[in-house]
Amino acid sequence: MSNTNPLIEAHEAGQSLWFDFIQRSMMTNGDLERLINDDHVQGITSNPSIFEAAIANTDEYDAQISSILNEKPGTSAMEIFKQLAITDISNAADGFLGTYKASRGDDGMVSLEVSPGLAHDTEGTIAEAVELHAALNRDNVMIKVPGTSAGVKAFEELTARGISVNVTLLFSVGRYKEIVQAYLRGLERRVEQSLPVDKIASVASFFVSRVDAAVDSALADSSSDNAAALKGKIAIANAKVAYSYYQSIFNSEQFAKLSEAGALAQRLLWASTGTKDPEYSDVYYVEELMGPNTVNTVPPKTLDAFRDHGTVENRLEQGLPDAQKLLDQLAALDINLEAITQKLEAAGVASFSEAFDRLLAAIDQKCSKIKAA
Repeated sequence: MSNTNPLIEAHEAGQSLWFDFIQRSMMTNGDLERLINDDHVQGITSNPSIFEAAIANTDEYDAQISSILNEKPGTSAMEIFKQLAITDISNAADGFLGTYKASRGDDGMVSLEVSPGLAHDTEGTIAEAVELHAALNRDNVMIKVPGTSAGVKAFEELTARGISVNVTLLFSVGRYKEIVQAYLRGLERRVEQSLPVDKIASVASFFVSRVDAAVDSALADSSSDNAAALKGKIAIANAKVAYSYYQSIFNSEQFAKLSEAGALAQRLLWASTGTKDPEYSDVYYVEELMGPNTVNTVPPKTLDAFRDHGTVENRLEQGLPDAQKLLDQLAALDINLEAITQKLEAAGVASFSEAFDRLLAAIDQKCSKIKAA
């Protein structure tokens, strides 16, 4: 195994590291090329918060906004955002095309999320995902759909239509299981119609550090002597239980039939892997969830930290049988993990919606300045 860089070692060990960040300048200043060539980063994820920071806090998008307004002065902030995002995602996807081809469609993916206001609107999600998919027109783009109840239904339909989807905001094993079954149903519908499935890739974005932040708070309020021993362990245990389900389903006879038709397994993608508690290592969630056939999307600070001092070891498959025991111990303290994950899903949707509203307001401000100039 190469010892050049822990990021490269992770790739050689079977985990794909994706970059949880996008900004226009990285496509032109060589940063994206360096991430791909020097660090073997395998893909990019974006979300409304990331685009808000990129568009609101820089002038890198002003020229395109001016061009759009010159061509059509009454263009809405929403339509302007879509054009800006499509440009960035298209350029990033083109940069990852070599990775996509080399991995035979497993990696080299770039994700763009549907509007967060559609989180509880199945038909609206489907319509916007289809629109974005057509506008991007690239095999190595995933459309991000939130893993809400409405999102589960939208995901199955989009899979059946042959669209690659990144299902985001997953916090509970129960909802993850629903997503896996929706993926299988979508693939089976295509196979029944003799439609190809070999170009469909999907990931299930399972959020990690936010679970510990919420559970650790509940543990701190517990009067039990056993509470302290669970601090910082539940998010990893929750992820490991999900991974055990992944192994059971994608090594099953049901999936074997789909695999024969060319289907790819839906990989687990570990999200929210930047450490929120300063008591934990800044690479804690990357190291503890290192394992084969998974993805970890990491923010810039975490990527830099792991490059600097990360260690690569298959820890994900260590102690898998004990993971459920930790969740049982939490339940014995009358801490309801399902209720916590439901709140986290709602908070995640709200956070992205608020970021998106701020983003549109920032675009409106830029438009006003451009028109006044």
